Order: sequence, then structure tokens, then C-alpha cells
Amino acid sequence: MVQDDPAETTAQIPTNLRLLMLLEEVARAGVPVTPSTVNETLGLPKPTIHRLFATAEAEGFLQRDIDGRSYSPGRRLRLLSTNTLSSERVRTVRLAVLKSLAVSVGETCNIAIPERDGMFYLDRVETHWPLRIQLPVGTQVPFHCTASGKMYLSTLRTDYLERFLRSYHLEQKTERTLTDPKELEAELARTRERGYSTDDQEFMAGMTAIAVPILDDRGRLLSTLSIHAPEQRRHVTELKGYLAELQKAAAELSQIVGR
Repeated sequence: MVQDDPAETTAQIPTNLRLLMLLEEVARAGVPVTPSTVNETLGLPKPTIHRLFATAEAEGFLQRDIDGRSYSPGRRLRLLSTNTLSSERVRTVRLAVLKSLAVSVGETCNIAIPERDGMFYLDRVETHWPLRIQLPVGTQVPFHCTASGKMYLSTLRTDYLERFLRSYHLEQKTERTLTDPKELEAELARTRERGYSTDDQEFMAGMTAIAVPILDDRGRLLSTLSIHAPEQRRHVTELKGYLAELQKAAAELSQIVGR
């Protein structure tokens, strides 16, 4: 078998595209990666790949992982992703699906994306009821005690989840918040198995929620779709009755993003 000449492979990537392709590979990986791993695809000279990583880190597009060798998306790359998802064409169609779901279930529905320190509310359609939970677009909520956050945590690789449970402060928000790492780990295992998560007054007294994942074209969690309601109107058991509608809407939203 004839192998490609590294110099020829490098020449196929124009200089002004190299950094963009590097960021694309880091985002595609979905886990922290080293320059050498990314370079298995790009085939750039070693000094070049390290220089590109250093530039991306200095400008905030990448951030170094806790091991000091791997990199993951930085704040500017995450904001770029968020702004792309919020483009007028995508957001118009996405909100149409969200509004349809909110009308069907009669409760507030929202889409949240994982940020570094919690889940960020990207879109939200409020219920028509006067009694509602006030968590507007742009709100950031904890991972460990929200339906969206627990859905996200349940998709993490085992070693990253273990690291999270060791280092993250499981703040007690209500008397029902899971603050024991072992109990939370067990809850996340149940979430992973059943494909949905719940919040039974764990983040806010009097609030219930259910969430499902919105997946990208590789089957990875991109964001979450949730229903929120006051507990006096919808017990968490009642919210589970909307699971089929929630999953159908999530599948539609996955297709919208993948177009």
C-alpha cells in the first residue's frame, strides 16, 4: 500500500484553514484531546500543530484540561457554537417546535446547553398560566440538581464523571438536593438507562421538571429539552406522562441542528 507523503498532506490544507480545521477536530472529538491526536487527522508539521494550539489557547478558543496536556473548547469557541445555534434561521424553526410542545403540554418548555459551570438556558417558551417558574433565557443553573444538568452528566464518560463527582461542590439547594456523590452517581446511572431525567424539587422548592437529550449527528448530547412546572400543578409523575411528546420534539430539534 502506498502511503501519503506528509508534506503532500500538509500542502492540501491552505494556511488560512488550518486553525479552523483544528478547532473543528477538537469540537468533533467531544472529549479533551492532545495536539498529537488531532494531528493524526491533519498531518501538519509538529511545530505547526503546537503553534496553532498555543494560539487558540491564548485567544480563548481552546482551554487546557486538568492534565496539562489535553485541550477542550474554550469560552470563545463555546460562544461561537451558541451564537451559531442562535442564528435567525435555525432559531426560528427551533422556537416553532418549542412553542408547539409548550402548547401541547400546557407548561413552560426550554432548551439548555452545557457550559463550563452549569446549564445555560438558550431558548424558553413560557406557559400561559399566571403561576410559572421565572428562569429566563440566559439563566445558568447547576448540573447536579436540575433535570437538564443531570441529563448532561449522565452522558459523560466514566472517568470524567468520577472527576466531576470528586471536585464539584454539590450545593444543597433544597432538602431534596442530592449532595452525596454516591447517591447522585446512582441517580445518573438510572437516568442513563431510561433516557430521561427528572427534578423533583431538587433545585427549587415547588418546582418539578423532566428533560431529554437533543443529540447531534454523532449521537452525542448537544443540548437538553425540558418541561418545567410548579409542583402544585404538575407532580413529577404527571410530567413523565409527556415523555413521548418530549422525545418526539427532541428528535425534530436534532434534525434541525443537523441540517
